[in-house]
Amino acid sequence: MPQISVVIPCYRVKRQIADVLSNIGPEVSQIFIIDDVCPDSTGDFVRQNFNDPRITVLVNRENLGVGGAVIAGYRVAVASGADVIVKIDGDGQMNPRIIPKFVAPIIRRQADYTKGNRFYDLKNISRMPSARIFGNTLLSFMTKLSTGYWHIFDPTNGFTAIDARLVPHLPLDQVSKRFFFESDMLFRLNTIRAVVMDIPMDACYGEEQSNLKILSVIPDFLFKHTSNFLKRVVYNYFLRDMTLASLELVLGVLLMTFGVVFGGIHWVQSVTEGASAPLGTIMLAALPVLVGLQFILAFLGYDISNIPRNVVSAELPDYECNNKSIIP
Repeated sequence: MPQISVVIPCYRVKRQIADVLSNIGPEVSQIFIIDDVCPDSTGDFVRQNFNDPRITVLVNRENLGVGGAVIAGYRVAVASGADVIVKIDGDGQMNPRIIPKFVAPIIRRQADYTKGNRFYDLKNISRMPSARIFGNTLLSFMTKLSTGYWHIFDPTNGFTAIDARLVPHLPLDQVSKRFFFESDMLFRLNTIRAVVMDIPMDACYGEEQSNLKILSVIPDFLFKHTSNFLKRVVYNYFLRDMTLASLELVLGVLLMTFGVVFGGIHWVQSVTEGASAPLGTIMLAALPVLVGLQFILAFLGYDISNIPRNVVSAELPDYECNNKSIIP
């Protein structure tokens, strides 16, 4: 039977952690509580009130952020022999009882990494704060563009599962340690062509306060997504391989740049001299922009269809799986 480990980063979740732990089912072999220098001493609270032999409490020497805490948990879980590592938050917004749904596609070799999506059921969206809906929609589009996983949604969702054999192949030291962690993980997974699958789930919004204020992080996320998009394009379309899409992107950017710069220069001259630009000049500026736009749209069409489809973990050493009872 595969060994399933759960990693729970903890920061100001003392009031909710008991309910989270009590709902983790018997399919889980190990539970790692990562106390990220929690002001409420969640780690000590768990030690004093739970005698579950599956629980191991780790306390970071300094606050590493949610990403840093999860990475610390990943490393310990891998060292402890985990086959699949599930990450859930300690604030009670995720139902641990659906862990089997996240693990099953990985065991079946249908995915390398699974993540929650709270937007599958439209009835659940009405329960979300409007600002969260707007922010998640905007962040989802940015994430699709930067990671290449055009088929996923709800990128900030922290309910995830990963085949533990992939962890050593990821540059964990380079992954963002703060709230950009989930999005940056997707970018890193794309660099190894891992298959990612969305898992429908409900979110429970109670009295807990989320540390992530989506609208406030959009400017910072925009910068990081832009950086990841540029790196992904260079990695996938120029360093690892060159396809027709690579040529379409280069020609599209060059043509659009020429058209915009040429047209801008002559527009300024026309305004300065008070004379209309000749029709030929207008066409010479507009035509490269239109053709360049078509090339870029063709590139995006190829990129959308180029999502990873072959499970990477299928090529790695297998683990024993004699009991399929956890698969729904």
